[in-house]
This record gives sequence, structure tokens and C-alpha cells, in this order.
Amino acid sequence: MRKASSNWLGKTIMAVVMGVLIISFGIWGIADIFRGFGQSTLAKVGHIEISLNQFRQLYTDRLQQISRQFGRPLTTEQARAFGLDRQVLQQTIAEAALDEDARRLGLGQSDAETMRLVFSDPNFQGVNGKFDPQRFQAMIRQFGFSEQRYIADQRRVSLRRQIAGSIAAGLEPPKTLIEALSRFQNEQRSIEYVKLDAAQAGTIDPPSPETLAGYFDDHKTQFRAPEYRKLSFVLITPEEIGKWSDVSDEDAKKLFEQRRDRLGKPEEREVSQIVFPNVEEAQAARSRIAGGLSFDDLAKERGLSSTDVALGTVAKSAILDPEIANAAFSLPAGEVSQPVQGKFGVALVKIGAIQPGVEPSYESVAADLKKEIATERARTKVAELRDKMEDERGGGASVIEAARKLGLNPITVDAVDRSGRMPNGQPVTSIPNGLDVVSQAFNSDVGVDNDPISFKGGYVWYDVLGITPSRERTLEEVKDQVEAKWRDDQISARLRTKATEMVQKLEQGGKLADEAASTGSKVEIAAGFKRDASPPGVPSGAIAAAFRAAKDGVGQTPGSGGSEWIVFRVTDIAVPPVDLSSDDIKKLKETLERAMTDEQVAQYVTRLEKDIGTSINEAAFAQVTGANN
Repeated sequence: MRKASSNWLGKTIMAVVMGVLIISFGIWGIADIFRGFGQSTLAKVGHIEISLNQFRQLYTDRLQQISRQFGRPLTTEQARAFGLDRQVLQQTIAEAALDEDARRLGLGQSDAETMRLVFSDPNFQGVNGKFDPQRFQAMIRQFGFSEQRYIADQRRVSLRRQIAGSIAAGLEPPKTLIEALSRFQNEQRSIEYVKLDAAQAGTIDPPSPETLAGYFDDHKTQFRAPEYRKLSFVLITPEEIGKWSDVSDEDAKKLFEQRRDRLGKPEEREVSQIVFPNVEEAQAARSRIAGGLSFDDLAKERGLSSTDVALGTVAKSAILDPEIANAAFSLPAGEVSQPVQGKFGVALVKIGAIQPGVEPSYESVAADLKKEIATERARTKVAELRDKMEDERGGGASVIEAARKLGLNPITVDAVDRSGRMPNGQPVTSIPNGLDVVSQAFNSDVGVDNDPISFKGGYVWYDVLGITPSRERTLEEVKDQVEAKWRDDQISARLRTKATEMVQKLEQGGKLADEAASTGSKVEIAAGFKRDASPPGVPSGAIAAAFRAAKDGVGQTPGSGGSEWIVFRVTDIAVPPVDLSSDDIKKLKETLERAMTDEQVAQYVTRLEKDIGTSINEAAFAQVTGANN
């Protein structure tokens, strides 16, 4: 290039070449530099970059979590409608801001403290109440974490809590606020009410063809057929692969012997101890006990209470000092030990009641052990099948072809809408709960080679096989549905008119009992309910409406569905006195303190984000959340 640029012709050619390169960089890459984003960066908070893949993983995990709670897949459109996409983004940015703040403040946490927090997490405790490494590995793998990533994440979470704890220290809700909320929550109301249902609506004659056609034309969108997609998928997860594995009794019994102590319930003893500064004092005290002095009287002489000497009813493993533990579990019930040299001094140990351990039987745990062994073996198989599946897909095979070649069982769903339902309105039963394959399929297309979905420690591959577009149904297709909806609307309209007339008469001095008798209904009573109550047979709308009315005030509200209407009168309002020492007030105060803490931390994070600088790559965000599809 240097030699070519040595004359005027070469310089001209190189200028043209460099001009083309500059223009191409401007189109494909240089704009990212001016915007402050790389191709793989979704947001920047101070010096911390949130990558596209990092946010995609967080967003997908959150979608799957919500889907498991709903019991059906949540589409990306529904997620955006709920504001879930922005919530996850705001949470991710807030966490990054706190991480950056921790870095600037020089906060840290030792490996030992991080591990202590992990070991004490009840989610990772086994049947014996202790940290279970296998359970730990299985749970973090299920949520897509490696051990290193989980430990690092927990360290960051702990540092964020340190900052939040410092910010919120000393916050306390004012007494006036507590009293006002207590009165609001505990206010009680009583009503008398009448239910108007289809019987009070009178006879509804069938609609004429012209009326039904006109109603259908006005409500066509309610009867429109949704878009359906045909898809196929295959699951490769430890749980799925484990179903095929046969585990012998021999292998299960080996694991049983290894875990016998943890599977059963160990012996527990009621242990008490008195610690002395030296052996001489301990021996003298033991001699007095042998002479008839009780252990409890000895403790009182030394100014010790029962809580000072009692270790409780514990297993041997729960006693931190090995020497004390050995002594305690070598004595019969009611016996006091000779002086024992422990870590914290010389002690006399007394044994109370003894609860024998429970030895587990192999038969009682065999099924669970075999399932665990099969799942663990399957983890290795999953990685092997994943690679083979990717090879087949890379060679152009469809999901069904690749699955059958590998001996897997592909699943085909002939038609499913965005909500996970078939054309008959029933949910698709062949899709496991929590698997977000439907929304993923609606974000794809026929013939697209889709990335696998992470699911329960494994993977799911899927193909979109066909698309049936949304369309307007004809009246003949949905005539029964249209007529039923027209009838419901007629009943609702008549009931509302009748309820309005009843309310007007009651406001003019009429009695609810008389109005009920005139309509062939009866007066019912709901007494002493709070705002969040659910008295049997009383719709929630009536509860809310009752709290909007004054004493002796009347009102109306829809009942269950569109074929019921409620007319009511408020007969009593009671506001209990506030007892600031009650358990309910203490719980309310704790709730307010948490809310104040959240608000304080939120304000701190908002200011922090502004001070350290926050920028979002909206194009990348739209790409991850499906907003640009």
C-alpha cells in the first residue's frame, strides 16, 4: 500500500478505496461507536456493560418463571402488555448501578462469608436439614447457573444488600400513618342486598335472523378466529432422558448406604452444660453432684439461667465442640459427665431425654434414589445428545428428522394459538408447564432454523411447520356462540335497568324487602366484613361498592358474569380502635418499613443512575423483547 501510494495515480486509487471503506464503516459499524454501543451491548451503567446475551438470558428466565406461575406460556406480546420487558430492564440496570456503586465504594466480601451464606440457604438443605451438594448443583443447574456464576452472583447480591441496608437504616413509619392505615384496613361494614339474575330478567325471545346478523356485524372481532401455528419440538432434559434409564437395585443400594445417615433421623438428646474456668473447679462441682446437689441447683449457685446452660434437644452433629459432643452421646439419660476439656473451657455435661434415631429402610426411599441416579446419569447424556442434535440440525435435518435419527420422541402440535390453546379452546396438554415454546414459535416462521430453548437443565428444539392466519369467521360458523352472547347482553341490560329503578325507589324512601318481594327475590345479609374480605356468595364488586357508599346509602353493581346484578344498602359502619401493641399493628409496621425501604433505595438508585451515567441501546432492547417483530 505504501509503494502503491508513491505516485499520483496510486494516491487517487487509494483515496477512492479508503473512501469506500469509510462509508461502509459508517453504514455497518461506526454508528455504534458514536452512540456508545457495541453490537453486543444492550446498556451501559457507569463502567458496567450489560450484554445482549446477558439480558436475553435474564428476560427469558423471567418469562419462563411467569409462565410457570400462570400454568401456560406467556407470549412476548403479553409480556410487553404487562410491562414485563421494561420491568426486567429497569431491574437489571438498577442492579448494575448498585454493583458499580459497590465497586466505587471499595466494598467486598470474603469467599468464606459468601460460602457461609450459600451453605445456610434453606433451599439447598437436604432431608437431614444440612447443606446437600447434589441438591445445590441440581437447583442452580435448573435455573441455568454454573457454580462459579452462582457464587459470583450471590456475592454481588450480598454487596447490594449492604448498600440498601445502610440507606434504609433507621427508617420508621410515623404513628399517624400507622393509625390511619390500621383504620382503613380494619374498618368493617354490613350490608343487606338483593341478587337479580336471569329469572328477574323475564322471557328473552330468540332474536330474529336480522337482529342476530346485525349483532354479529357489530361484534365480529369477538368471534374472530385467532392465528394458529403447527409446530414440532423435542425435549432433551435430564428428567426426560432419565425416564428411559433403568437403575438397578444394586446401584440404588450403594447410594443408600452412602447416605444412610442423612436419609434417616439421627438420635437426638436433651443436653445441658456448665462451663468452668479450670479442671479443679469442675471436679469439685462434680463431687458435690455425686453428694446429692442437683445440676439445676449448681447452675443457680453460679448465677446461670436455664437458657445459659441448655443446648436443647440436638443431634450429635449440631454440637460444635467435638469433645462435648462425644461426652454427651456416650452417657445414659439423667447422667452428669465427669469434667470434659472442651474448646471453651472445662464442662460438666448433663443428659436429659433421649430420642432414638430412625433408621430408614431401603424400600421407603428406593424410588427416589433411582430417579435421582437416572437424572444424574442423564445429565451427561444430555450434553452428548445436544451436540449430536446440533450436528443433525447443522446438516439441514428438521427437528422431527433429527429427533428420530437419535432415537428421541418428537412432539407435534397441529394447531395452537398464542395463548397455548387448540381450536377447541382447550390448552395443549403435550407442552410441559413452564416451556415457552409457543411464544417462541409465534416469533419465528416456517423454515427458520431456531436456537434451542434452555429448559430444566436441558434443551428444547422446535420448528414451525405451518401457519394458519387469523380470519373473520362467518355467522354460520359461530351462530350458537353469537346467539348465546346476544342473550347474555340482553339479560344484563334488563337487569341493569331493573336495578337502577330499584335504587331510585330506595333513595326515595322505599324498603329493600318490599322491592325484593316485588321481583320475586330475597334479601340477604353480609355483616362485619373488611375491604379485603370475601363473604360467601357476595361478589367482590359488591364489597368494593359498599365501601364507596355512606351509612344507609344504596347502590348497585354487577354480580358474577353478566347475568347477575346486585342492589344493596349499607346498614352499619364500624371502625375498631387502634391497639399499637397488637400483633396486627406490628405486622403493619413491618410492611410499612419494607415499603419505605424500597422507596428509599429506589430513589437512591435513580439518583445513582443519573450520576454515574446510564444509556440504553433501544434497538437491541427491541430485538431481545420481540418489539421489532
